[in-house]
Amino acid sequence: MSNKKKIINDPVFGFITIPNNFLYRLIQHPFLQRLNRIRQLGLASFVYPGAQHTRLHHSIGAMYLMNEAIYNLRQKGHQITEEEANGALASILLHDVGHGPFSHVLEHTLTNGIHHEEFSLALMEYLNNEMSGELNTCISIFKDEYPKHFLHQLVSGQLDVDRLDYLRRDSFFTGVTEGNIGSARIIKMLDLRNDRLVVEAKGIYSIENFLMSRRLMYWQVYLHKTAVAAEKMLIKTLARAKYLTEKGAKLFASPSLFYFLETKVDKIYFEKNKEEVLRHFVNLDDNDIWCALKVWAENEDKVLSKLSYSLINRQLFKIKITNEAIPESQIKEYIEKYKKDLGVTEEEASYFFSADVMRTNMYNEADDSIGILYNDGTIKDISVASDMLNIQLLSKSVEKHYLSYLRID
Repeated sequence: MSNKKKIINDPVFGFITIPNNFLYRLIQHPFLQRLNRIRQLGLASFVYPGAQHTRLHHSIGAMYLMNEAIYNLRQKGHQITEEEANGALASILLHDVGHGPFSHVLEHTLTNGIHHEEFSLALMEYLNNEMSGELNTCISIFKDEYPKHFLHQLVSGQLDVDRLDYLRRDSFFTGVTEGNIGSARIIKMLDLRNDRLVVEAKGIYSIENFLMSRRLMYWQVYLHKTAVAAEKMLIKTLARAKYLTEKGAKLFASPSLFYFLETKVDKIYFEKNKEEVLRHFVNLDDNDIWCALKVWAENEDKVLSKLSYSLINRQLFKIKITNEAIPESQIKEYIEKYKKDLGVTEEEASYFFSADVMRTNMYNEADDSIGILYNDGTIKDISVASDMLNIQLLSKSVEKHYLSYLRID
């Protein structure tokens, strides 16, 4: 392959140059190309029709910001070798490679609590074997085992380039302007002290805006009540499909989707059968689910057909949000209504509602604080340095109870 650098026209950051052949080969790999068939925001397009961007868009945007961050840190005199730069760039390119269709839906249904980062790491290790160890530094940075800790902070931390990209990108495609953070300025203000990222004091207002924007985007986009209701509906649909498959039903599904429907893939099974699980996992994307839903909408099972038809035609669960737990008596009323109106059993009725808690925690000092660097060399945590934000309020875990349910007129 020639050494001519490839250029991508990105709607958020403009022209992005892929730095070298090593990274171009990664982007071209089927594992990365699969992310072009997985939407970044899952079912949020039911709320924001423009949210059609993919996880590959995001990964390339995050790579661009990582490259900018490395350039700026080098300009300030910090030593980052080419091997370290490639490792960090590969790590951020691959950080989401373990995501399944519709973000976290599979974790609640078909992969039994296996976090997407576990799949990402397993796929990185698989790729590393394929590439004769070229990803050793990448994996070390991803696992936070590399001696230069700040490289991992850029991949996963309070001010990582992952967040800097997805806030800008999700804001752009949803039209929710509150997420339009000053990512370029934040990166310009980054510096290092004692192997940790810090932000120059003149960048404090950009950090305040970043923290507030993240909070607003969570409640307006990521935890938007309609998007949450749609996700819970899909979780219930896949749970029903898995239940029926385990009972012997031969549902329509792509081979890889059927594998996860008929196989109990938990952490123990995954460790024992990693190569087999990964082979099917990398063949799954949003299209497998949509295709199955269209066929399941005509299935003889009342629950599966009702849920699938409703998702395909955007007849979504309604949702009630409260500060208190949903009373059991209220849930019982819905169960009785479904039994009567739909002619289903109590067990079948349970698929038509979901009562749970959604929570968010925007800033955790204990986890990975944001240090503000002053001209005299002192460093203060943003919680002390900021005279505008109530960091204690931002640090507080916000919980909201909800009941999402199938509405029957």
